[in-house]
Amino acid sequence: MREIVLDTETTGLRPEDGHKIVEIGCVELIDKKITDNNLQIYINPERPSSIEALKIHNLTEEFLADKPKFSDVKQQFLDFIANDSLIIHNARFDMKFLNYELEICGVSELNNNVIDTLHIARKKFPGAPANLDALCKRFKVDSSTRTHHGALLDSQLLAEVYIELTAGKRQKDLELS
Repeated sequence: MREIVLDTETTGLRPEDGHKIVEIGCVELIDKKITDNNLQIYINPERPSSIEALKIHNLTEEFLADKPKFSDVKQQFLDFIANDSLIIHNARFDMKFLNYELEICGVSELNNNVIDTLHIARKKFPGAPANLDALCKRFKVDSSTRTHHGALLDSQLLAEVYIELTAGKRQKDLELS
């Protein structure tokens, strides 16, 4: 079974305000095992990031200036995710942006099955912090190289967290304790 762990970085919080995607990161899982098949795409949003977003991902206008537009990479992205399930932390946010970008390109919304790890974590650990940093800490996933958010890095971390949330050895050990 193929699943795609996905994350995006954006210029701001709301596509309705004209904010756009600046990075897409995807990690392939086959039977809940991480493969070496990843996708990382930087995108020129043709607009500046908000100060708040820039503090989170540190992807400057200068860095993104020579990157392709979303319309130029949409097919590469769609081919990579195919019809497989998407594993996303706070899926509503990323899906809103992805579907907004696809709509601008005249492409219909994604119909992939979406699994929201935020929802899983909140259900499994009610009242506990459920952000990616907290989950990495809970499952002893090394996030020490994460100085800024990055879509591919966050997808790699989330892949490990997802495996632990759903089928991981450490999770089974925790349940036996």
